[in-house]
Amino acid sequence: MFGLNKNSTTEENQTGMLARLRQGLAKTRSKLFSGIESLIGTKRAIDPALLEEIEARLLMADIGVAATARIIEALSSAMRRHELNDMDQLLDTLKARMVELLEPVTRPLLIPDDTAKPFVILVIGVNGSGKTTTIGKMTSYFQDQGHSVLLAAGDTFRAAAIEQIQHWGETTRVPVIAQQSGADSAAVIFDALQSARAHAIDLVIADTAGRLHNKNNLMQELSKIRRIITKFDPSLPVEVLLVLDAGTGQNALSQAQQFNEVINITGLVLTKLDGTARGGVVFSIAHTLNIPIRFIGVGEKLQDLRPFQAEDFVTALLDIRE
Repeated sequence: MFGLNKNSTTEENQTGMLARLRQGLAKTRSKLFSGIESLIGTKRAIDPALLEEIEARLLMADIGVAATARIIEALSSAMRRHELNDMDQLLDTLKARMVELLEPVTRPLLIPDDTAKPFVILVIGVNGSGKTTTIGKMTSYFQDQGHSVLLAAGDTFRAAAIEQIQHWGETTRVPVIAQQSGADSAAVIFDALQSARAHAIDLVIADTAGRLHNKNNLMQELSKIRRIITKFDPSLPVEVLLVLDAGTGQNALSQAQQFNEVINITGLVLTKLDGTARGGVVFSIAHTLNIPIRFIGVGEKLQDLRPFQAEDFVTALLDIRE
């Protein structure tokens, strides 16, 4: 009996998460799928002209030239093989190819039990990308996973960033290590590591650079942080997580490329997908960079930061009811 209730609750939670994801992607879906739906809803033939119109819709949703070309080529090949005999087959093939493009970057961030502690997440991203909000939501997420968390206010260049991290510490009831504005970021993070080790805390989430205009200074700061972590304990696992505002469209891809030139990014977070019609940039980023997308943000609530899953994302984007 208990097992059945638990499974039922899990199914209800999954249904609720998909509903929130659909709602969060509504603007992008409107840009992309409302046009495709009107095309698919007609009795017209599946021919190159139809695929050209679908291609235009994909580009309008900021999926990008290269990723769009890959999807359209797959549809064209299926059409030449006479595998698209009706609109349902066309939609199924479109979904399958979109999922296929995203599957290589579907790698949720896991904290292994047998890893050295604390696990370190260095969070980077330009100001305004949703960096500190993402840190707060990640804190709640990992707490729900059963991990203890400590925050480090390492973006000391901007005083407001320190205050925001302290606010999230109070909200999620986790300790925060901070110094005054202008302090050495690496020193803050070193203090955080010492505190986490002393109190047997599982995870340190460190706010870091919020600027990209001077790559040399950024590289020096981030390199110093990595050296400090290695000096503290070379066995510590480190995730370098870049937060991107999906609303900036192809500029988000450009930012990711620039940051990746400075420091080896190991994961991405795409935020503010609920506030933009340009959420198709997820496909462009996946195709171009092949960096794991750890989380996506589709709303203001804590639970609206969710691990990225290709199948769920495309299902919600195309509004396919399973």
